[in-house]
Amino acid sequence: MKQNYILIMCDDLGFGDVGFNGNKIIQTPNLDQMAGEGAVFRNFYAGAPVCSPTRATCLTGRHCYRMGVFHANEGVLPKEEITIQQLLKQKGYVTGHFGKWHLGTLSKTIKDGRRGGSEHPELYAPPWERDFDECFSTEVAVPLYNPYENQPFSSKYWMGEELYETENVSGDDSRVIMDRAIPFIEKAHKSGTPFFCVIWFHAPHTKVVAGPEYRELYKEYPENMQHYFGCITAMDEQVGRLNNKLKELQLEDNTCVFFCSDNGPEGNGDTDSTRFCGSTGGLRGRKRSLFNGGICVPAFVKWKKYVQPGNTYDFLASTLDYLPTIIADAGCEMPDNRPIDGIDLKKYLLNNMNKREKPIPFRFVEKKSSLFGSPTYALVTEDYKILYNPGNYDEECMMFKTKQDKREEYNIKSVHQEIFDEYREYSMDVAKSFEESHRGMDYPERQEFKPVNEYISNEQSWYL
Repeated sequence: MKQNYILIMCDDLGFGDVGFNGNKIIQTPNLDQMAGEGAVFRNFYAGAPVCSPTRATCLTGRHCYRMGVFHANEGVLPKEEITIQQLLKQKGYVTGHFGKWHLGTLSKTIKDGRRGGSEHPELYAPPWERDFDECFSTEVAVPLYNPYENQPFSSKYWMGEELYETENVSGDDSRVIMDRAIPFIEKAHKSGTPFFCVIWFHAPHTKVVAGPEYRELYKEYPENMQHYFGCITAMDEQVGRLNNKLKELQLEDNTCVFFCSDNGPEGNGDTDSTRFCGSTGGLRGRKRSLFNGGICVPAFVKWKKYVQPGNTYDFLASTLDYLPTIIADAGCEMPDNRPIDGIDLKKYLLNNMNKREKPIPFRFVEKKSSLFGSPTYALVTEDYKILYNPGNYDEECMMFKTKQDKREEYNIKSVHQEIFDEYREYSMDVAKSFEESHRGMDYPERQEFKPVNEYISNEQSWYL
């Protein structure tokens, strides 16, 4: 029997924002139940500390810098990239995307979100042109309650070329999304067709607005916290709907569900004056930072074929690993030898192996500030994590024990200089490979490939 695959991702959900990671305030009973029916990842990394790049890694198994998706609202998913959905469709799967896309604009005529429209045709890269059969997708985030009211970016729910939904788009945004995802699953099941379903919630990304029934659950807390906590609980309720539907349709035994966040929480954690009160669970840094608070995210997998319920995984895993894991399980093969930065997790899931064979590379350039400042390169191995800026070698080189010092409090570079230098050299070699990919070297038709964004060289990476 063919396996079905579901990728669930939240937006800006912090490591400490869920019950299965120790949160005692925010009510996430359905996520906690599903995590308990599967296995929790304790060391799971988003592909980047912001939204769009992580989403690119989820579908391709490749670092975001290879395809020019450097930052949120930058770049598009190139048509030349090979994706999970593309390979699964070749195996007879039906594919659906529901929720935030953020990998290209969705209209040729309307400036949707922050960019696109008729003035920027090069940014048009909707999911229906990236091998998704059914879509209910937004270019960027929407308000989490009554999404079409008080829109900050005028983003719509798009279903196809110049076609957007106007019915059943009121109330909780997570419910609006799940109201489309579940019928897709039901239809695939009824037809006997295996499916690949991507559900990318907007919660708890700004604009953080919770419905009155969810705010009421947290009435003893300040208004900002009511909204933040409430929208997470509303999203949790929809995960429960999905889990119950899989059980009702008897799809539990042959469906893989991965859950994670796209990066760490927004803002500085201020609970009094903002709605950016997400928790990193004590990890250093937040969204836009390569410290763990920006990239180490809550995650679990429910997959009876490989996962023992109630297990906890300590090995390193990443959104980069989705593609190699899923396509290997489905019997797909990559049609060429382009670099894949993720690994096949199946043997790790089965045997609870504790030693990832391949480091996880990071590269991210952000304007430095007291809030978001972070080195621009990082490399994570089972034993050590290094962070550095190529142009400022002495000042900001850092090295931490990956698991023993997850809060990154003790910089041990000075006592492990040789190891640091080895890892740094490896990281720079990988970065050179990123640049070659961005110039089209991975694509047979590279002479025709025109990246949307100009590549930032290693020498330019530290410039602020």
